[in-house]
Amino acid sequence: MTDLSPAAQAVFYAFNSKFDWIEDGVPGPQFNAIAAALRAAADQVVPETNSMFISPAELQQEKTRDQLLAIADELERQ
Repeated sequence: MTDLSPAAQAVFYAFNSKFDWIEDGVPGPQFNAIAAALRAAADQVVPETNSMFISPAELQQEKTRDQLLAIADELERQ
């Protein structure tokens, strides 16, 4: 496993803590499953906006969405 960001590590370890796998023992499909769940959560909780004019709250929501999707991208690269 390559080095993960602290955010991706937290998600990975939370998932991994529910199983008897060792730290580096999660096969690639599990990383992809975690990433898929994060993408679904982002779509449901922080839907993408298409407006050119967004409020500060919507800007924060987009930042949160981008962070979730970045973690998903990182996990998919494992």
